[in-house]
Amino acid sequence: MEEELRDMKAHKAYYNMLHFVANAQQGIPKLCPCGSITKEVVDEEDTYDYLPGKRYFICKDYENDGMHFRQPWVMGMQQEVERLKERFHEQEKLLREC
Repeated sequence: MEEELRDMKAHKAYYNMLHFVANAQQGIPKLCPCGSITKEVVDEEDTYDYLPGKRYFICKDYENDGMHFRQPWVMGMQQEVERLKERFHEQEKLLREC
């Protein structure tokens, strides 16, 4: 029985980690899946059209090993604006009902 309980807790921890990783990549990330904070950086070598450098939200302890992520700034901002639009429409609907 104890072995089943340990196995169940290990599975639950694994699924919680997967859920955290999936949610961490939506909007402006606050924490990396590894638990470190994210920061905004400009990659000077990566140019976009005529602009020098491309902006990223990146883990403070970034390594390209799959446990850390590097999200383009534009994608994070776009997702955040979409989330704010949804919240605004929900609040507007609630106000109209009152």
